Amino acid sequence: MTLDTTLEDRDGTWVLTLRRAFAHPAETVWPWLTAPDRLAQWSPAVPDTAFDTVGPRRVRENPDDETISGDVLAIEPPHELVHRWGDDVLRWRLEDGADGCVLTLEHSTARRDMLPSFGAGWQICLDALDRGLAGNPSRAVGVDALGHGWEQLRDEYAVLLGVRPGTAAHRGAS
Repeated sequence: MTLDTTLEDRDGTWVLTLRRAFAHPAETVWPWLTAPDRLAQWSPAVPDTAFDTVGPRRVRENPDDETISGDVLAIEPPHELVHRWGDDVLRWRLEDGADGCVLTLEHSTARRDMLPSFGAGWQICLDALDRGLAGNPSRAVGVDALGHGWEQLRDEYAVLLGVRPGTAAHRGAS
């Protein structure tokens, strides 16, 4: 089952929006979006320094991988973070609610065929974030995501989004 998902074409940039509720307030989730040690427990984009101020960062998925741009473009703790992930832009928003918060991720890219892969990868990563928040971290990025149903999720997102998935994985499965 896929997350609450929408897709928009914003002047030639594809914006995949995923929403997920967490049973924790925004202040609790926020460090999991900004601190490298916490991001390394669930995210494929782990920065060299915290995503805590606007400015340049280098990100990588695994310690031995090449770095790519992770520049922080905007930040409003504990509610919004916008940063690059290579050529793509990720906007993370947290909204408090009665039972925790809702995280909204907007993944902006020019690569429409990769959107099913991104949706599947982010869903698996957000599951890992939920486990990390519960004290049971178990990161599943790149080829490790295959063991968490990534291929089936990719196919479900392809149908949901009306997009034929690309044939090559981007940064692993995420």
